[in-house]
Amino acid sequence: MRAGVIFGLGTSLAELTLFRDGSATEWIEGVPATANEANAIVLLGGDGTIHRHLPILVRLGLPLLVVPAGSGNDFARALKIRSFRDSLRAWRSFEAGKTKPRPIDLGVIVSTLSPNKLQYFCCVAGCGLDSIVARRANRMPRWIRGRGGYALGLLPALFRPPKFPMRITQFNGSGQTESHQPTLLTAFANTQFYGDGMRIAPQADPSDGQLDVCRIGSINRFKLFCMFPTVYFGRHLALNEVEYTKSERIRVETETPLDIYADGEYVCQTPAEISVAAGALRVIAP
Repeated sequence: MRAGVIFGLGTSLAELTLFRDGSATEWIEGVPATANEANAIVLLGGDGTIHRHLPILVRLGLPLLVVPAGSGNDFARALKIRSFRDSLRAWRSFEAGKTKPRPIDLGVIVSTLSPNKLQYFCCVAGCGLDSIVARRANRMPRWIRGRGGYALGLLPALFRPPKFPMRITQFNGSGQTESHQPTLLTAFANTQFYGDGMRIAPQADPSDGQLDVCRIGSINRFKLFCMFPTVYFGRHLALNEVEYTKSERIRVETETPLDIYADGEYVCQTPAEISVAAGALRVIAP
């Protein structure tokens, strides 16, 4: 077996020592040019590293094992990979032929201004407050980002929650629904988690061919302050200000352009369409 290895920031070949010990796998540093050069991909890094490599991972179609080694590891968390040891156990099982890679969905974002350019995401895309917080968190040193950087970036907004006029159109089958109202944030989720463990979409399933849409409407600062801790447990859905639906395709429009971030990375500005690429990625997971 041959495995291509993608290294995220701050990782190196030395971290594969336990994978290599007693293994017959040949390790190829870097991304293989074609699917014929490897049988799988091992990626050491976080959500940002995965996000940046999704186009080539989709093109190659090789099974992917994620080793959580980033400042945010929400994709690994969604796959029930919480540690290096979890990844190692999943790899040993795959290597022995006991575990088969499984297909999962990816989200797709297409800016209305660049309709021929699509961008994949693996976890959650969003616009509104969460984009502001992601931008703040990305400016922090990496060691802070990995220790609650998203929560720190959110604190200033708790005292003066913004609101954005936002039109969300959802398409399912032959029908569509539309809402147009002041919005704090809207998240378009392929998996449950973002912001390093915030369970924004507790019902999200990355293999159901749909995105979970969580829209939080205009909310006062006291209620937002009280709601914030509940998001880590997925209990925010009980609030009247929260709308939660599932959709195959969504169009998001705003009065003025708003940034859209996905997997913690800037993607484009509104208006944009967000949809699902069903089974676009194969993963090795427990």
